[in-house]
Amino acid sequence: MQRTFMAWGAVLMALSVAIGAFGAHMLEGRISADEMAVYETGVHYHMIHGIAVIITGLAAGLFGESRKLFWAGVLFIAGVLIFSGSLYVLSLSGIKWLGAITPIGGVSFIAGWLVLMSSAWSGKRT
Repeated sequence: MQRTFMAWGAVLMALSVAIGAFGAHMLEGRISADEMAVYETGVHYHMIHGIAVIITGLAAGLFGESRKLFWAGVLFIAGVLIFSGSLYVLSLSGIKWLGAITPIGGVSFIAGWLVLMSSAWSGKRT
């Protein structure tokens, strides 16, 4: 689990930098300022939660693998895919109904942080 989450986190971070650079260099002037702000929000949360996945991997190495840490990592990855992914597609395509999907990713992020907190406080390998 430790190596898996650290690898996933590194991939997410590399993608966040590439997607952010693409937005900064290729989208400026091609999409509206509002759409660019939506895109940048996706990149911001993508990057933060890529780091969260790495932290989850480090926690598994430090405290031992657990179901809680597994689910925290899965929830962070799912949040990036759903939250950031929907914002990327929304900003580039203008498909407005994707805005209804974005909060599912946000809930996934919140749940991931709460499960990570629970793991840290429990001190158990469950």
